[in-house]
Amino acid sequence: MDPAQILSNTYSQDAATREDATARLEQAANDNFPAYMAMLSAEVANESRDQFIRNAAGLAIKNALSARDPKRQAEMSQRWLAVDANTRQQVKNNCFMALHSSNTRAGGVAAQDIAALAAIELPAGTWPELIEQLLGFVNNAANAGLRMATLQAIGYICEQVKPEILQTRSNEILTAVVQGARKDEPEPDVQLAAVNALYNSLEFVRDNFEREGERNYIMQVVCEATQSPSVPVQVAAFECLVRIMNLYYDKMGFYMERALFGLTVLGMRSSEPNVALQAIEFWSTVCDEEIDIIVENTEAEEYGEIPTRTCKNFAKIALNEILPVLLTLLSTQDEDADEEEWNVSMAAAHCLSLLAQVVLDDIVPLVVPYIEAHIKSADWHQREAAVMAFGSIIEGPSPKILQPIVTQGLAVLIPMMNDPHPAVKDTVAWTLGKISDLMLSHIPIENYMVPMINAFVQGLDEKGRIAPNCCWGLMNIAIQLDPTDGDPESTPDTGPLSPYFDGIVNSLWRVTDRRDNDHNIRTTAYEAISTYIEHCNKDNLNTVGQLAQQLLIRMESLLNQANEILGTDDRNNWHELMSNICGILISVTRKTGSNVSHIADRMMTDVLQLATVASRTSTVLEDVFLVLGAAATSLEQAFLPYLNAFLPFLLASLKAHEETQLVTVAVGLIGDICRALGEQCLPYCNAFMTALIENLQSDTLARSVKIPILQAIGDIAIAIGGNFEHYLSTIMEMLKQAGAMEADPLDPSLQEYVIRLRDGIIDAYVGIVQAMRSSHKENELLPYIPSIFTVILKCLNDDEYDRTDTSTRTLLGLLGELAIMYPNGQIKEYLLNDAVVQTLKYTRGRSKMTKATAKWAKDAVKKATA
Repeated sequence: MDPAQILSNTYSQDAATREDATARLEQAANDNFPAYMAMLSAEVANESRDQFIRNAAGLAIKNALSARDPKRQAEMSQRWLAVDANTRQQVKNNCFMALHSSNTRAGGVAAQDIAALAAIELPAGTWPELIEQLLGFVNNAANAGLRMATLQAIGYICEQVKPEILQTRSNEILTAVVQGARKDEPEPDVQLAAVNALYNSLEFVRDNFEREGERNYIMQVVCEATQSPSVPVQVAAFECLVRIMNLYYDKMGFYMERALFGLTVLGMRSSEPNVALQAIEFWSTVCDEEIDIIVENTEAEEYGEIPTRTCKNFAKIALNEILPVLLTLLSTQDEDADEEEWNVSMAAAHCLSLLAQVVLDDIVPLVVPYIEAHIKSADWHQREAAVMAFGSIIEGPSPKILQPIVTQGLAVLIPMMNDPHPAVKDTVAWTLGKISDLMLSHIPIENYMVPMINAFVQGLDEKGRIAPNCCWGLMNIAIQLDPTDGDPESTPDTGPLSPYFDGIVNSLWRVTDRRDNDHNIRTTAYEAISTYIEHCNKDNLNTVGQLAQQLLIRMESLLNQANEILGTDDRNNWHELMSNICGILISVTRKTGSNVSHIADRMMTDVLQLATVASRTSTVLEDVFLVLGAAATSLEQAFLPYLNAFLPFLLASLKAHEETQLVTVAVGLIGDICRALGEQCLPYCNAFMTALIENLQSDTLARSVKIPILQAIGDIAIAIGGNFEHYLSTIMEMLKQAGAMEADPLDPSLQEYVIRLRDGIIDAYVGIVQAMRSSHKENELLPYIPSIFTVILKCLNDDEYDRTDTSTRTLLGLLGELAIMYPNGQIKEYLLNDAVVQTLKYTRGRSKMTKATAKWAKDAVKKATA
């Protein structure tokens, strides 16, 4: 078949034809990749072809060179670089020909392909002349189409290629881009392409931003572009300002005073929604930056350190100018707009909420008059805007300042759940949810709890987002009124919600039976039921038991339907319902503890059937394993009779390396089982350890799973005590090898992984040390002490900020365990290492529990080194 016909068929309305065309292209790529790329690039450059064929060819080139998955991208890069130099040059030349096309759409396609090629070849150093060639095209004043397409290509390259690779050409790139972005550029499309390219280049021109003169010129060009007659250029210029504020906040003081305050306020008032959206986003970004700086500075003060950044209080300074505009924009709602589509009123509300978190109490006296003036307006736009303003300032100002306003406001808000307009009811439900989340302990609960509950329960029958917001509000009430934070060991006998528990849960249960699942309401109702179970009091546990029976009846009914489901949508709904039921069963099991034994046989039978029916559906198996983990924790050794039935599913899932989340949950279940059964899990440990070791050695399993595997090995060690000696040499060698891993300082994600990996190794060491110590096998562990301390010292040398309080506490606990295990100076030289000594002394910024662990470990080390 003619290549053009195949490419044309990729746009066919017939699905089978499209699939056949895609398969043919893939086969052609596999048969002869160099010829395939040459053919496609020739189609892109062919001026006689219809544009949709050139588009299809360009997209196929891009797809053959680019992938989101890093591993796949590496494979694609290697495949392209393996193509002979002549063919690679032919493809590049064809793309350059298309870049010169008088058809601007063809030039845009070529720009994407050139960027995809550059993303591979520039890091490899095989296309050093590219940037110079592109800069030459940009300077071709006679060909506006070429300049536009080239600027698009430069923008895409700046977006896809790491900044350090382009750093040496940053001055030339910036000069070309800024030249095209100037206000006297006669072609709006060229200016737009230049401003977009400037946006993508902002991150790697940091050196230029350090130089005042260059920074001034860049800011002048961008600010002038916000006033362009072209709306797309205005939008792109404001997008640039947003990005500049995000990257260079510390250098914006001068520009805020001279231009940005006025320009952005003017932009927010624009009749063009996209312009207004970006101008609002500018102030949201200002607030985000200032919130981050305030948090960072607070943490620095807690650590006794000097803050590294200064909050310039742009939001506070501009408050009186931007707040009235934001409040006005709140009432620009469009009744017919898609509620999921971001619009000006939504953006204004989001910005207002961020503003409240920055300026705190100062915002309240400025917003309250607006609320009072509009909350009873005859115009629903004004009523909804007033309620939105109320809800948007709940987070930030002090509860003391808000308390009288909220208390007074509830008398108005609660009746507004009967407002005739659904948008108003939606926002009222959201605002009441915010109040129940953040202010419940600061209002007279005896006066408002029951009316709020009634309002939320009434709203459960509404459509749209109202019902989910009411579920959220009910969940907040349950959480905020539980003094134990859901701890099953500390469940009170009764509480303020006890009299209303049955009614609330029954109302939520009815929602789970709704035929429609508008805004995922059934799942939200199930989540709310789980929350009420987790936070219920002892006098509600009888209702929880009855609910568990209803859940099992519903699960059994669904299981009976499993073989009758044919459609994909019906199958997805079935999976979703099973997942929701499993979620509540987990909550019931955790809350009732060992008392779940009354329904354990029936529950395990149903869950086993679910595992059998859904064995090929990983998400359902994950839910099954989570139920089993909760059951094991609650039943402890009484869980043993159920283990054999589920073992085949567990071991098979551990081998499903392509299902990262399933393997992760399966590994967690092994830990739950071993903690629950103790030495009774010994007959199963060979199977567990074999699977875990294979997974640690796997090249296909995602590296993130290897951390919980290490933690599970620690759990196994603790469970079987001295019997772990059988695995000791193998595991200690693997831990030594894992501990030797170092991260590339230029790869932040790998650095983060290595830190978490070391945490996992420490968890494994804790379990192994406890196992050996409890069985008096100190001598068997002694040869591995040097490798243990090698990892400990690496952890101690990691930045303190990179370690969580929990990981620090675990590390301190390991030091204490080792000191107690070897009290006669056997490991004295390791315990007296400067890094160890300093860590035991350092307590600043740690939790009380970690400080107590540090004191215990310090005392143990002192005795072991005396």
